[in-house]
Amino acid sequence: MKILCVADHIDPLVYSSSVKSRFGDVDLVLSAGDLPMDYIGFIASSLNKPVGFVFGNHNLKELPTFSRSARPLLDSTSIHSQIRNQFGATYLEDRVRRINGLLIAGLGGSMRYNNGEHQFTEGQMYRRMWRLVPRLLWNRVVHGRYLDILLTHASPRGIHDRQDPCHVGFRSMLWFMRRFRPRYLLHGHIHLYDLNAQRVTQFRQTQVINVYDHYVLDVEETDE
Repeated sequence: MKILCVADHIDPLVYSSSVKSRFGDVDLVLSAGDLPMDYIGFIASSLNKPVGFVFGNHNLKELPTFSRSARPLLDSTSIHSQIRNQFGATYLEDRVRRINGLLIAGLGGSMRYNNGEHQFTEGQMYRRMWRLVPRLLWNRVVHGRYLDILLTHASPRGIHDRQDPCHVGFRSMLWFMRRFRPRYLLHGHIHLYDLNAQRVTQFRQTQVINVYDHYVLDVEETDE
C-alpha cells in the first residue's frame, strides 16, 4: 500500500494539474499539519482517495469547524455536509480510525511556546494520549495490535526536533511508542531544506518519519 504524506509546504509537484499522473497510484493520503484546507481538498478531489489529516500550529482558520464543541451543531445542519464535501478528508485529531485496513490515530499541534492556538504542554499531550487508550486496547483485542500509524505534527523529543521552544519535541511521544508500538510515527513541523537531511529514524519498533513537503511511504499490507 502506498501513502502520500504531506506537511508544512504547498508542494508544486502535488499542487499541479499533473498530480494524478504523479501520485495516482497511492492508496491513501495523510496530512501532518500546517497546510490550508483548500490544499487538502484539492488533493482529495484530484486523487479521489481517502485523506486523513491533523492540524499543526499554523493555518488554523478551519480548526474551530472541526472542534468537538462545534461538531454537534454542525452535524445537525447542512453546513457539515458542505464542509465534508469541500474538503473530502477525515479529521484524525484525538481519535483512532481504521482506513484502508490501517489503524491510524492523530495528535496534531506543537509544543506550547507563546500561548498560541493549538499548542500544548507535555501534560496536555499526555492527557490527549490517555483518552485514546480505550480504543487502543480494543484494537489490541480485535485486531491483534494497538496501532499502525500515529500521525502527529510535532516530532518526538530527541528525534528530528530542534532546541528552540517552538520546535522541541514531546517526551510523551517516546512513552507512547514504547507502550503502544505503532509501526510508524509520521510528523511534520521540522522543515527540511537539505535533500540529504535525515527523514527516517528507527525508535524501537516504530519508524519515525519526517514527511515535510511530501513523502511517499510504502506500507506492507496487514494480515487481516
